[in-house]
Amino acid sequence: MVKVIITGAGGRMGGRIISLISEMEDIKVVAALEVPGHPIVGRDVGHGLGLGKTGALVSDNLLDCIDMADVVIDFTNHEASLNYLKTAGQRNRAIVIGSTGFTADEMKIVSELAKVTRCVLAPNMSVGVNVMLKVLEYCAGILNDDYDVEIIEAHHHLKKDAPSGTAMKMAQVIADKLGRDLDKVGVYSRKGLIGERTKKEIGIQTIRAGDIVGEHTVIFGGIGERLEFTHRAHSRDNFAQGAIRAAEWIVNQKNGLYDMQDVLGLRDKN
Repeated sequence: MVKVIITGAGGRMGGRIISLISEMEDIKVVAALEVPGHPIVGRDVGHGLGLGKTGALVSDNLLDCIDMADVVIDFTNHEASLNYLKTAGQRNRAIVIGSTGFTADEMKIVSELAKVTRCVLAPNMSVGVNVMLKVLEYCAGILNDDYDVEIIEAHHHLKKDAPSGTAMKMAQVIADKLGRDLDKVGVYSRKGLIGERTKKEIGIQTIRAGDIVGEHTVIFGGIGERLEFTHRAHSRDNFAQGAIRAAEWIVNQKNGLYDMQDVLGLRDKN
């Protein structure tokens, strides 16, 4: 039985993960976390989710409950996630992080902290998205510089970071395969008389509207043809299910930083 703590229990993702785990047999929520002052702190995690009494309480301090668990699942924000990762390392607990918006400096800190614990960090936990990342890498290696690369991502109007972590991951995978520096070739907006598109640039464009869960399209545009790869998330369940799968996997791994490519066995062995 894998014992889990869910952070952000009062949020959409946190609540959905708790609900899905409640229907499973080999994994159990033993506690949850919210920020100090949140109205659900001190209550049973089943409160408000229609789950009845579960016996797992919502805390406002990870240190108060982390020893009860094998792994933490965190979908909050990059700043909070860094603190949760630090605590997980101090208490020798695994952690799964789905937060996005990490800066380059923060990712260096993540890499250092992950050396003393087991951490899965992925901007998108969806199985479909991670299969798509593998496909994009493969196609970029075949098409090389003969095809222009454009990425379009769309999310709900409440999303705070842009472009999405998933779009940036897709761009990075393609840039790495093509031997390009994304910091130099990434183009995030176009307006006015901008001249011809450069050969090396990778366009990454953002849409924010309504309640779009998540949509990513990658275009490889050649002369006389184009290839388009699209992933559409119909609900948050695919992200939640991927996070649960990662939590069950990471508890048996060695210390280090992993992503969903590792969880799904998609990582190249060579």
